[in-house]
Amino acid sequence: MSARQSRQGAKLYSISELSELYDITSRTLRHYEDMGLLLPERRGQQRFYRERDRVRLQLILRGRRLGFGLREIQEMLDLYDADPTEITQLQEVIRRGDAKLQELQSQVEELQTIIAEIIALRTKMERRLQKIKTGRQE
Repeated sequence: MSARQSRQGAKLYSISELSELYDITSRTLRHYEDMGLLLPERRGQQRFYRERDRVRLQLILRGRRLGFGLREIQEMLDLYDADPTEITQLQEVIRRGDAKLQELQSQVEELQTIIAEIIALRTKMERRLQKIKTGRQE
């Protein structure tokens, strides 16, 4: 990867380098920029992402994988920007994480119920099919 350096000597990534690094499209990066989640440095038509943007992108992608919406992620990232001690952000992430965990546990329970119903229905249909095949209809 041929990352560039900013005027301050920090590593910079082009849009193609960052999208390749995280296996996402450049359109996705532009969307995150449009939402204010990422703030790349611009030089003419080119965008260059700093290490801070790379870390934010990692957090965005992790948040998406965990089921958070982009607005929720934005709110959590904004808390980090507002409180450099990270206390407020960490408390909010814990709160939202607990809520997401509870939501997912409810979904798991619902899916387990549906799976049990499908298995019971399948068993019933197999028995009925077997009776039909052997000529003993009810």
